[in-house]
This record gives sequence, C-alpha cells and structure tokens, in this order.
Amino acid sequence: MPNNLTAKFYLGLMSGTSADGIDLALVDFGQTPHQLVASYFQAFDADTRQQITALYTPGNNEIDQMGVLDKLLATKFAAAVQQFLKQQSLTPADISAIGNHGQTIRHRPNFSQPFTLQIGCSQTLACLTGIKVIGKFREKDIALGGQGAPLVPAYHQAIFADDNRDVCVVNIGGISNITYLPSPISNSKTQAVLGFDIGPGNALLDDWYRSNHDDDPQGIDMDGRWANSGAVNPSLLAAMLNDPYFSQSWPKSTGREYFHLDWLNNYLSNVTIAAEDVQATLLTLTATSIANTVAQISQSGVVIICGGGANNPKLMAEIGQLANNHKVSSATSLGIDNDSLEAVVFAWLAYAFEHNISGNLPAVTGASSSCVLGISHSP
Repeated sequence: MPNNLTAKFYLGLMSGTSADGIDLALVDFGQTPHQLVASYFQAFDADTRQQITALYTPGNNEIDQMGVLDKLLATKFAAAVQQFLKQQSLTPADISAIGNHGQTIRHRPNFSQPFTLQIGCSQTLACLTGIKVIGKFREKDIALGGQGAPLVPAYHQAIFADDNRDVCVVNIGGISNITYLPSPISNSKTQAVLGFDIGPGNALLDDWYRSNHDDDPQGIDMDGRWANSGAVNPSLLAAMLNDPYFSQSWPKSTGREYFHLDWLNNYLSNVTIAAEDVQATLLTLTATSIANTVAQISQSGVVIICGGGANNPKLMAEIGQLANNHKVSSATSLGIDNDSLEAVVFAWLAYAFEHNISGNLPAVTGASSSCVLGISHSP
C-alpha cells in the first residue's frame, strides 16, 4: 500500500489507437521528481475492440454508435479505475484527479474546420468513480491553430533531455511519433524541440495480422514472428514510403483514420504477394519511416523507443540496423516503465491543469501559443 500521508496521487488513463485495452498509471506528485507508484492494464474484449476500430472511418449510423460507445468506454474505464484502487488499497478520496486521454476515433487537424475526437465520457467517469476527471486535452491546442498532437514532447523534454547528445524519443503505438530533443552542443540540423507523428507504428501490423489470424485471441504478431517468416517486397515498400504523408513537413499528425487496411489494400491491388511477405514489408515500413525521420533531424545521438513496438524484438532490430550514427535502446533499458509511460503523461497533464502549467509546445503542435490543456469534470 502506498504511503498516502504525504502523497499527491494522480491517475493517468490512456487507451491508444491500437485499441488493445486500458493503461492506468498511479503517479505521486508529492515527490520530487514525481514517481510512478504502480501501473495497471485491462485488455479490451474482441467486441469492444471491434466497436472502436469500426469508428476509425466513416460508416452508417456512426453518431449513434459513437454515443453508445462513449458511455460504454466510460463504464469500462471506471471499472478499471475501481479495480486498480482496490489493488492498491486506496479510495477515491486518495486521488487528486484522473487525467483521461480517452479513445481517439477521429483526428482531422487539416480539415477546413479542424477537429479531434476522443471518447470515453469524462463526466460519466467522474460520476462513476467519485473522482474529479480532467479530459479533452487536445481541444484547446486545436482552437489555437495547432494539431492537437503530439502532447507527450513536453513530458519527454522533462525526463529525457541530455546536454551532451541529441535524443530522439520514438513512441510506437498504433501510430509512431517522435520527440526530438537537441543537445545544445550538437551539430544538429535544427536546434528546436520537435515532435510529430511519423506514420504507422503497430496499426497496420496488427490489422493485417488479425485479418489473417482471426482464430488468434491475442490478435498481434507476437515478437514479430510472422513478419520474420516473410520476405520484404522492395517495390511494395517503396510505393508505401512514397505516400504523401511521409514527405509532408511538420508539424503534422495522423491516425488510424488514415493508415488502415483500405490504405494498405490500395497498394496491394496490383501486387501478388504472400500474406507473410506483406507483414514483413509492413514491419520494415515502420522501421524505415522511423529511421528516415531520425536521419532528417539529427546527425547522431540516441534513439529511445517506447510504446508497444519496443516489445517487438524484430522491429527493434530493424530500427537499430537502419538508424545510422544513433544508438537505439528501449525506455525500459533506461529504467523507465515503458508500458505505462503514456498513461504517466496524462497523469502529469492532469497535474499540470490543476497547477496552471502549460501542457503543449507550440513549436511541436503549431499552436499560436502555449496554454494549459484540459477541461475539468466534477463527480
């Protein structure tokens, strides 16, 4: 049981674009620096995952589907919070606030009227748990002309910056994104902190695997074994890397409403290729897009990989081979709890909201100014 006599506990709640489940992180901001106390993961069942991914692209009756799922996810979030608190021998009164990222189902920062949409109703979550919830973290940044993403670079800067070398922090979830932290003494191509979405991370790998292994309850290519059984198709890889998103200048952000199976099938329509070769090529697409991005912004330094992709040894090995002049390591190897890192970020954003601390970096998102992010929902 954590010592809560001097603690200021915040919960971070994250459900990523991989739609695999709920990540929770209990963070003590009564310590300097703040400390991760414990973490928790609750997997989604197959039906919930299907309901989420069905909303990544336009379809019939989607407003009703979204409304129902918004509340359903809030009940699942609340159940996970309650189970986690019980596990930690804590009560709702011990928690200052929950930072709820929610589940992104649409991200359209480049529309004529830009918007982003995360569901998992924060008000319902607050009422069910009896804990104040801070949510809607992306909306103000978009209102100020930004992409609303990525939001993790401000946190990455606080924990990973190194005066002696460039640091590139790459999070590989459904989408891969990068935070670039230049060393003041380096010969980097830029001296500004950067952050943006690179492209597909695990999204296409997971979708293609599931479409060919519907009998596998895990639903992922464990350790990249299936990809390892195939061979990369150079022409398919080159065609996918030629997608306009990869050459688009930053700030930029994307999501699974862009990189999905229909996107992949468009490239497969003129190719005869074994399914395992497609998987091998998709893995190399993720690795190559990451390595190319690192080379664009930094001459040498370290690449820290976090997110689910860090658990894929095949993917990690390919990134290591392709990222010339950069040492590639996982966040775990540096003593960081990789699996809970993003949830910790949203605990920090809830803390930042309550302490009037800016949560965005305009150089990263493109917003006109820095600002406090989030909206508070009382029980």
